[in-house]
Amino acid sequence: MHRFQPARLSVPRPPRAGAVVLAALAGVLLAAGCSRSGNGAAGAPSVPVQVGRVVRRTLPLQQFAIGTVQTLRAVTVKSQVDGVIAAIHFREGDDVKTGDLLVTLDRRPFENALRMARADLANAHAQAGNAQVEAERYQRLDQQQAISKEQLAQLLTDVETTRALVQSKEAAVANAELQLSYAEIRAPIGGRTGQLLLHEGALVKANDAGTALVTINQLAPIAVGYAVPEGVLAALRAARAAGPVTVQATSHATPPRTATGELKFVDNAVDPATGMILLKADFANTDHALWPGESVDVETLLGADADALLVPAAAVQTGQGGSQVYVVKADQTVDLRPVTIGRTAEGFTIIRDGLAEGDTVVTDGQLRLVPGARIEVKPLEAGGGGGGGVPMFN
Repeated sequence: MHRFQPARLSVPRPPRAGAVVLAALAGVLLAAGCSRSGNGAAGAPSVPVQVGRVVRRTLPLQQFAIGTVQTLRAVTVKSQVDGVIAAIHFREGDDVKTGDLLVTLDRRPFENALRMARADLANAHAQAGNAQVEAERYQRLDQQQAISKEQLAQLLTDVETTRALVQSKEAAVANAELQLSYAEIRAPIGGRTGQLLLHEGALVKANDAGTALVTINQLAPIAVGYAVPEGVLAALRAARAAGPVTVQATSHATPPRTATGELKFVDNAVDPATGMILLKADFANTDHALWPGESVDVETLLGADADALLVPAAAVQTGQGGSQVYVVKADQTVDLRPVTIGRTAEGFTIIRDGLAEGDTVVTDGQLRLVPGARIEVKPLEAGGGGGGGVPMFN
């Protein structure tokens, strides 16, 4: 007897998860390949850059430093006699000229001393006159042999003594007049007065270090002192031999003010501790752009490279083979060109070899470039920075 067995149904197995992922990835790669094929036909996008132009121009040779404004003349005004201040004839911060009256001391003690000196002089004149009359009278008696030689000699000695006394009293009168003149304290130089340290009624002592009245600083002309490295000394000497050396000083004020002067002093030795040498330049400073004690930026013109081939400094890159520049071709693609450079100043670099006048070079955006890449020149954004900020020659 046979058992009944039900028929088996054939059900397909579900695909494995790994097979599904591989199939999907294949579809994505195929789609991406088709997409790349379409874009390649259209070409790579242009790279935005900024550019400058190569020109010929004179580039000055300058030495920059930090300097300090110094007065050519500064005087601390003191009294030359003891006295009491009677009047002040200026205000703090006034501009004064040489000889202007600054302070008057109480004149009465000096006037009294002058009267006494003049009285002593008059007395000396009287004594000298009397001695002279006596000497003349006894000289006549001597001719008559009516007096002894000793008496005549004594009288002649009295004449000389009284004459010397007159000279002494005349000197005393002159000194009293001088002391009286010191009661009027005048400006020894022209300049700007500083803070007034003593006032009316104060007692001043002659040439006392602690009783200065005021300090006067000369503002025009004025000087700027600064130091440069000893390596500049050869160029500095050559520039001075060729003629006057121009120096510009720019203040740190807002807005900054610039004055032009002339180098007047080169120190006679280099400081061995710092390797620097001290220079000084004089400035007319009629507009008082420079102020004593102020820190300024100093620019010394030591010469110039005439007719130099210049390129914006931001255009020069450093590669494995040395300096290089991206040059823009007529079809708006770029070529990487090696160059030989000179010094850099004022944002520009001298080109010794590798470029020609009129070439257009890339000044910003080089990191995204390769030789043959197509570019698109973008203007500077307002207030933007970076290498594109270098001026473009016209």
